[in-house]
Amino acid sequence: MSRGVMPCDARPSVAAAIRGALLTGDPRGKLMATRRIARDWRAGRLAFVFDAAMPDVPARPAAPELLPTNRMPKRGRGQSDRARIALIHALAHIEFVAIDLALDMAGRFGAAMGAGFVGDFLAVAADEAMHFALLDRLLRDAGSHYGALPAHDGLWQAASETAHDVAARLAIVPMVLEARGLDVTPATIERARASGDARAAKILTRILADEIVHVRFGTKHFAAVCAERGEIPEIYWKTLVERHFRGGIKPPFNDSARQTAGLSRKFYGALA
Repeated sequence: MSRGVMPCDARPSVAAAIRGALLTGDPRGKLMATRRIARDWRAGRLAFVFDAAMPDVPARPAAPELLPTNRMPKRGRGQSDRARIALIHALAHIEFVAIDLALDMAGRFGAAMGAGFVGDFLAVAADEAMHFALLDRLLRDAGSHYGALPAHDGLWQAASETAHDVAARLAIVPMVLEARGLDVTPATIERARASGDARAAKILTRILADEIVHVRFGTKHFAAVCAERGEIPEIYWKTLVERHFRGGIKPPFNDSARQTAGLSRKFYGALA
């Protein structure tokens, strides 16, 4: 793990590019900026230089209205158009915030963690941007759009809580929050299929496959940090979750998907 310092490099810095995307509130603008950063990084057009600080809070669009979780209206579990739109909107919001979580991961910790880490999480950010675009298109085709409904404001709390430590961020964001998506998405796919919504089911299936990769990136880099610090991954993860995660680790678990992502029951079994 090394710090990138290239004072004579004429290329734009990856940190400045990431900061610019984080400070873009317009959803389409953020999507385009994120995709451009991921492409430019892969093509070698961005320098591994960290000369720009990440913002404490990324820019947000004027809508949706962000509410505390306990003030969010109930979505309902029916198959009405209203319930379907509410579900898709909630998923779109998760993916929108996930763009910023992945960008911040790369920009905040990339200098110490190395170019491979930056590349992994810029790829995650690009995936999340694609997921958001697919879900937003579903909303628009249903006569709605992102921002038409309120959304909860709790997702960025995990970033704020772990801004000081890459191990804590990896433990909470990919290894708790994204891992939870592995657990709940299969049932959502089945509900979409049962209601005849093959398009939504196909999109969610793609998202599930990508999220397994994202969790695997998290477990891989968490293991590397543990090796550097002389920590046992399963034990250190439990310590960090108990210290920094306000919710519970609750079943049911998608054990096969978690195992594929490198997150065995040795991590979460005892906490559950």
